[in-house]
Amino acid sequence: MSDAHNEEQQSAIKTPKQLIAAIAAGFLVPIICIVLLVQYVTNGKKVGVGSEGQTAEAIDARIKPVADIGFTFKDVNAPKQLLSGEEVFKSTCAGCHAAGVAGAPKVGDAAAWGPRLADGYDKVVGYALHGLRAMPAKGGNPDLDDIEVARAVVYMANQSGGKFKEPVVPAPATPAAAVDASASAAASAGASTASGSAAK
Repeated sequence: MSDAHNEEQQSAIKTPKQLIAAIAAGFLVPIICIVLLVQYVTNGKKVGVGSEGQTAEAIDARIKPVADIGFTFKDVNAPKQLLSGEEVFKSTCAGCHAAGVAGAPKVGDAAAWGPRLADGYDKVVGYALHGLRAMPAKGGNPDLDDIEVARAVVYMANQSGGKFKEPVVPAPATPAAAVDASASAAASAGASTASGSAAK
């Protein structure tokens, strides 16, 4: 009975060489596994710090102003591009004059426009510029130039049986003429100041 019991408790390590090999394997196997895991993690392609995320193009894309996307910038010093009569009608006047809202004469309705056209070009344009009854001045768009309002009036009137002529855009002052005018104004102001001080 004791021999059977001893056979059950015997280990697989029977010699000192086997014991040394088991101890060495106990240390080496985990170390080899750790080294292989570190190599696996460090050799993979990373996204972020130390990769393409730090290239000049990626940085430019991240710090690019949001306002540059899909917007067109307007030069405030550039000469204003005047809208045509049809463009002003569609953007400002159509709200009332396309459907005849609040007593506004509907475009194309010669009977409604007849009495207004009889008043003449200057009077009809004056109504549009300064307002009439429910219609605010310049159709409620103060950014419109007087020429743009006049173009819109001509467009609507001519669509409704009128024969108004398209308003002429005045030529812009040349920069040399503006400089000459300001120089002569300054000279005359200086002369009047000098004559005023000489009189004292």
